[in-house]
Formats: sequence, structure tokens, C-alpha cells
Amino acid sequence: MSGKTPLLLVPGVLCDASLWAHQTRHLADVAEMTIVETTQDADIGAMVDRALETAPPRFALAGLSMGGYVALEFWRRVPERITKLALLDTSARPDSETAKARRLELIDQAEQGRFKGVTPRLMPTFVHPDRAEEPGLVETITSMAEAVGREAFIRQQHAVMARVDSRPDLATIDVSTVVICGREDAATPLSLSEEIAFGISGARLCVIEECGHMTAMERPHAVTALMRDWLLRD
Repeated sequence: MSGKTPLLLVPGVLCDASLWAHQTRHLADVAEMTIVETTQDADIGAMVDRALETAPPRFALAGLSMGGYVALEFWRRVPERITKLALLDTSARPDSETAKARRLELIDQAEQGRFKGVTPRLMPTFVHPDRAEEPGLVETITSMAEAVGREAFIRQQHAVMARVDSRPDLATIDVSTVVICGREDAATPLSLSEEIAFGISGARLCVIEECGHMTAMERPHAVTALMRDWLLRD
């Protein structure tokens, strides 16, 4: 036994292991980490089923954006196996009709071959506007989206669009929970993280200043420090 905490890390839309690169490097002394596969299925539940095939008996769980939707589905299915929960830049709400219509447009565009990944025009939705042209960060996000690709993007949009309302489940969460959000998150605004934190008894809300949606990449040192504290707390 290593004494390390088994930890599943769940990426968001158009994200892969690169999203968690800083955390997987700098939390390796306290956690045995696995990146959950989120590119092969068009259903949140199927993503969870796939992960559970190889997951350890009990584990801590962290998800960002769509990864948070997946994490909340984990809770509905196997709460007895989850020891700790971290929800980053996400929402407990289902998609609005407006959001669903926008996703259908994106799916249609992608199916017609007009998938462009994360474009410069979209970058301020993902990161703080002041960092939307920061070379290293922008290149990493762009390359990650290209690596995930069009087909996975379509599957993920279908999955996100069909997610259930997780708000009724928040009060049932009884494990150590941290909710992290960038102050200037344009994709899932801070109010949505506040709603989650207020709905979970004892949850800690941590707001990262001058930061957008991609907290784990945009302010990696802050996120890693918060996750280390979360992992080491009783």
C-alpha cells in the first residue's frame, strides 16, 4: 500500500490529460491519479460506467466543467465509493433551452466539417480576457482541443445537452467537498459554483482571482495548492 489517495480526474469538453498536467505532476506524492476517459461516449452515464470498469474500490474525485457533471453522476451511482469531491468551474443545473439550441448549432456545424476547436474568438470564454493571447496557455488549450477532435466534440455536446438536474442531489453529498471557480469564469459563472457550495453541507467555496474557466491550467499553482489541502484534510 502506497498510502496515497486514489484520485480520479475528470476533464471537460475538448479537454484531455493536459488539463490536469500541473496537478498530476505536483500531487503525485499524495495521490494515485487516473484521468477519466470522456471522449468516447455521448452520454454522461456511459462515461461513468466506462470509468467504473477500472476504478479502485474507493476514490477521491475531481471534475472541471463537464467533468463536474460527470462527477455528480458518479455521486448518484456510487456514493459509497467516493471519499472526497472537488467540483471546478461547473454547474449543478441542466442545460437551458437556449443552451441546448446553441449546442445543436455547434453539432450541426461540426457535422458539416466546420469544426474549429477553440478559436481566438472563443478563447475569452475559456480564460480570463487578459490572458486570451498568452502564447503558452493559448497554444496548449488549442492543441488539446485539436487532439480531442471533432467526433469527440460532437459526442460530448450530446452528453452535456442531455445531463440531468443535479441540484436535488447536492444535499445528499456528505463527503469533504471543495468547490473551485475562477472569479471571471464566463462559461460557468461564479454564481453557479456558489449555488453548488451552498447546497452541499460543509462544502468550501474557493474563488481564484483574475481567472476564467480553465482554472486548472490558467492558475495551476493555486488549484494544485487547494487540491493538496483538500486531499490531506480529514
